[in-house]
Amino acid sequence: MFSENQLKALGYTLDESRIKTIDKAGISFKYIETYDVINVANTIFSYMWDYTITRLEEVARETNQNGNHVITFSAIVKVKIYDNQRNFIEREDTGVGTGTARTIGEAIDNASKSAVSDSLKRSLRSLGGQFGNDLYSKSPNINQNYQQQPAQQLQQPQQYSQANQQQAPSSHNPNDYSSLYNIGLTIMEQGQNLVVIGDDIFSKRDSIKACGFRWEGSSKMWYKPIQQQQAA
Repeated sequence: MFSENQLKALGYTLDESRIKTIDKAGISFKYIETYDVINVANTIFSYMWDYTITRLEEVARETNQNGNHVITFSAIVKVKIYDNQRNFIEREDTGVGTGTARTIGEAIDNASKSAVSDSLKRSLRSLGGQFGNDLYSKSPNINQNYQQQPAQQLQQPQQYSQANQQQAPSSHNPNDYSSLYNIGLTIMEQGQNLVVIGDDIFSKRDSIKACGFRWEGSSKMWYKPIQQQQAA
């Protein structure tokens, strides 16, 4: 699906100059601006991507102590990324945005745009650090491992050819990934971890778990330490 250059670009460490900080209720939050995320996606995917808003709805409305309207919207955005043969992968996630303004219309405009931006960035974050995934991580050790070196796609070993795939062993080896290749998944190396890439990775969780991978909720990725594979 992705070219070698795209995989390298996706695996690069996030440039700190792209990270912005905002204070909310005395707590500092790091984020990447929406235009920046879109520019990076255009560069890596050569403009061969798009997104659709599958849901956008108001979820809360109130007036604050200053008499301003405070409106909250929820959005779901679906991202499609294409290759030269028009094959594509999809990513989808939810986002929330709040708008505060003197008029209802302005508050709605701000809230809806913010919700879509948040959902778009969250949809792209599963593609790695270039889209701010590291900023979401609550597992610093895993996050550091992802940043140590660019991602590399593991080549499917010779024994995983179609002829040999039909002769699967009766006892499952957790380091035998032919079962994952057979259902359209790819194993990637990111830092000191292996990660699973592909469509419908959560619906295929039983096969992924059988190969020793664990779900990392903050990054929404299946991962497995390389040292664990070597020790098995």
